[in-house]
Amino acid sequence: MQLLNGRLLAMAGLLTVLGVGCAKRTLAPNRTNTTTQPAFAKGADISWLPQMEATGYTFYNEQGVSQDCFQILKDHGMNSIRLRTWVNPSNDPQSGHCSRDETVAMAVRAQQAGMRVMIDFHYSDSWADPSKQIKPAAWQTHDFPMLLTDVYDYTRDVMTALKAKGITPEWVQVGNETPGGMLLPEGSTAHWNQLAQLINKGYDAIKAVSPQSKVILHVDQGNNRPRFRAWFDSATVHKARYDVIGLSYYPYWLDGSPDYTLSINDLGDNLTDLATRYNKEVMVVEVGGEDTEVQNTYDMLVAVQQKVKAVPNRKGLGVLYWEPQGARSWSKYGLSAWGNDGKPTKALAAFRVE
Repeated sequence: MQLLNGRLLAMAGLLTVLGVGCAKRTLAPNRTNTTTQPAFAKGADISWLPQMEATGYTFYNEQGVSQDCFQILKDHGMNSIRLRTWVNPSNDPQSGHCSRDETVAMAVRAQQAGMRVMIDFHYSDSWADPSKQIKPAAWQTHDFPMLLTDVYDYTRDVMTALKAKGITPEWVQVGNETPGGMLLPEGSTAHWNQLAQLINKGYDAIKAVSPQSKVILHVDQGNNRPRFRAWFDSATVHKARYDVIGLSYYPYWLDGSPDYTLSINDLGDNLTDLATRYNKEVMVVEVGGEDTEVQNTYDMLVAVQQKVKAVPNRKGLGVLYWEPQGARSWSKYGLSAWGNDGKPTKALAAFRVE
């Protein structure tokens, strides 16, 4: 998710799509060898899916046959699903949903489909990104000590609900695209000591329930090395705890919307620098390209995967597309990998490339 204001404008024209929703069915799990290095993660954030299905949106495979969205993603090489969770969201069709219970239900579907799960805590009632980090309404009047308790209790509650359904997320984000911090103003990067405490409360709550889950801290503009060095140097100084560095990479949202070829090497250099400088694993947790430039988006996705795989010592964990199934005809969002015919575009096939 990148530049919330732009995204809200892009979604403002959403119209309810009529039709028959795709059937939900249990899919055969992937067979994995637990004694080997985990497979490179190829996946997507599909948190819009429940809303899309509720409005009757029908997903079609490449042959034009109605099919479960999870199966279509699997057939395109994906093995991982990312899900955002909001504290007390509204029922708005574009900016609502993603409650704890809905997130848990989606995680169950993902696991039944044989997919690995990432949970993305926004610590807000709606979108949190570089332009907007608004505290949940129920936390607005709380002082900083109470906010620390809020973060811990809420995080532990969601993780416990997942555990009760047999879900162990492989990765969990504490905050979403937080270059300026989260839970503002108290958790601003102008108050790094406090931000680190909030991060650590989230970390502690995750590990208390699911010690094996890897905690991700997430910053946007993955090609921007100075941005990441400044942020993670401060995180180090203030002893913020985490396991993985998460990056967003959207060439379209960079100044002037330059072609990816002008920033892809910077992304690769930054990935390697982060893994080396902080001795952490790295992962592109959000990526996307224009749905009208299918071949270009395909090429970009292949290149991004190559850059992550090239990180030394196998510290590049994977690449996840943000809402590839969020077709423009439903969302008015222009960076999906789905066509107006209800079928995935060729861009999604980039995840089949080894």
